[in-house]
Amino acid sequence: MDKVSGRLTVFFEDPFWIGVFERMWEGKLSVCKVTFGAEPKDYQVAEFIRKNYYRLRFSPAVEAKMKDAGQNPKRVQREVRKQMQGSGIGTKSQQALKLQQEQGKAQRRTADREQREMEKERKFALKQQKKKEKHRGR
Repeated sequence: MDKVSGRLTVFFEDPFWIGVFERMWEGKLSVCKVTFGAEPKDYQVAEFIRKNYYRLRFSPAVEAKMKDAGQNPKRVQREVRKQMQGSGIGTKSQQALKLQQEQGKAQRRTADREQREMEKERKFALKQQKKKEKHRGR
């Protein structure tokens, strides 16, 4: 049986509040970063998840180990406290976000390159057409 787990970490990254959704499935981690703006209340976060979870664009999956859930409750409480004091997201999540960012950057670059080529071709065709119109009467 496959285990699926998810986690949302909300933290302040000047000047906005950021939410990082982590999704573990089949031993792979994928991440999505959401900017909330002002500090969200618990009910606002719950409503956001309910309405927008399936529209989130998660990063490509990265290999990660999945921990078993059978832990001591006090240990879990200590880990939660340590995460609350920590600076946001883990390194695997950062890697997944970086991968997503790089893929978006590559897509934008190819689209921009194609746009420049199309513009260049259009200008060249326009210049050729003007040249032909100049010499048509002679």
